[in-house]
Amino acid sequence: MILIAVLLPWLSFLLRGKIFKGLLCIILQITLIGWLPAAIWAVADLLDERNKNRC
Repeated sequence: MILIAVLLPWLSFLLRGKIFKGLLCIILQITLIGWLPAAIWAVADLLDERNKNRC
């Protein structure tokens, strides 16, 4: 799932049911400069969600 979050950040959000974040992420990823922040955001959100579920 981390690979998907890096390569296609918007898809990572959509697969986890976060449609609004996915749409914002795809808008950000449309620009080449925005791809890196979108990928970092998706990975950080994925890891945060995993840590919350662990407790």
